[in-house]
Order: sequence, then C-alpha cells, then structure tokens
Amino acid sequence: MLTIREVSKSYGGARPREVLRHVSLEVRRGEYVAIVGESGVGKSTLLNLIAGLDSPDGGSILLDGRDLAALNDAARTLLRRRNIGFVFQAFHLLPHLTVAQNVSLPLSLNAMDREDARARLADMLAAVGLGAAAAAYPRELSGGELQRVAIARALVHRPLLLLADEPTGNLDAETAKQVLALLREQGKRQSGAGILVTHSALAAATADRVLTLTAEGLKS
Repeated sequence: MLTIREVSKSYGGARPREVLRHVSLEVRRGEYVAIVGESGVGKSTLLNLIAGLDSPDGGSILLDGRDLAALNDAARTLLRRRNIGFVFQAFHLLPHLTVAQNVSLPLSLNAMDREDARARLADMLAAVGLGAAAAAYPRELSGGELQRVAIARALVHRPLLLLADEPTGNLDAETAKQVLALLREQGKRQSGAGILVTHSALAAATADRVLTLTAEGLKS
C-alpha cells in the first residue's frame, strides 16, 4: 500500500545537510511498522515526506499507487486529508474547540454528511473511552486523555495510513501502555496500515515489524 523508493532529503542553503539518503520501504495493507533510531537521524522527516508535508530531493513515494511527487500542492493536500491520519507527540489539538469538535475536524474537512459524521464521531469517542468528555476542552484533560483525542482525530475518517510521531513521549509509563494498546487496536481496526516513529522499546514492541533508521537507510 505504501512504497518508498530510494528517497533522499537535504536541508540548508550553500552547505545543505543530508538528513535521509536512499531510504526504501514497503508497507502492506494491515501492517503496523515501528521505525526507531537516534535523534536527528530523520525519522520525523520521513513521516513528513510520507504525509506529503514536504517533498523529497530524490526518489519516489507511492501511496495506494499514487506518486506524491507527481501531485501539485492542492492534490497532495486532498490526498492527505482523505487518506492519512497523523498522531503527534505534542497533540496539536485546537484549544478553543471541544473534544468533539477537535475529533470531527477531518470529517468536516472531507465534507461528510452531517448525520453520518455525527454517528462516526460518537462511535470513535466511545472506542477511545471519551464519550463522556465530548464537551470538554483540551485544557481540562490529562496528558493521556489528550493523546486519546489525538488518536481519535487521526482515525475518525478511517484513513488508509496512520502515522504516529513519538505518540507516548509526553506520557508516564502506565499511560503510555494504555495509549499504545489503543493506538494498535484502533489502528488495526480503522486504518489500512500504520507507521510508528519512536525512541521507546516499549512502543516498538507493539508493532508487527521494527526497522532502524540510520545514515545508511532503513534496516531490519
């Protein structure tokens, strides 16, 4: 479902810094993959490239057969909105919106029918154990609850691909275990495939396959 071929990426002007070099990866539908590696090796950069938030200097990224490099900005935005769910370490919830409003954002952006969206939202909030917190604001929630909101928002539109960038980095060990179990369970149920970027051995152990990103590329 996801095919990455010889992707490279550098940043900087006169003296660019190479972040990724000839990275290749294939992820099958239904597969949950963890990518580990030292800080600064390019894990988050790789996720941003997969999501179409940035463009590689070389190589190709195909999502469900579509080459992201061949799409213009508007087409990439539409593809991302419909087919990708992103869970961030820092949550990135909108503080002036309630839990229900934050989670339902992807449904609104995809112009889902109002009644269908209401039913989808209720099902998703129940799945992550936040049905009773629908009217709460982010400032009223714990770290674990905030991450559950972020997971619900990433999955509510049933994306082809779920991307999670250090989703337990701000959580205590017990809450991290709960969030990881939820992420895997709901990701498997709602999404076509998932990629988890993490420093945590605990988080990586929940994946079907663990890969290490180094300066030489991805290794099993």
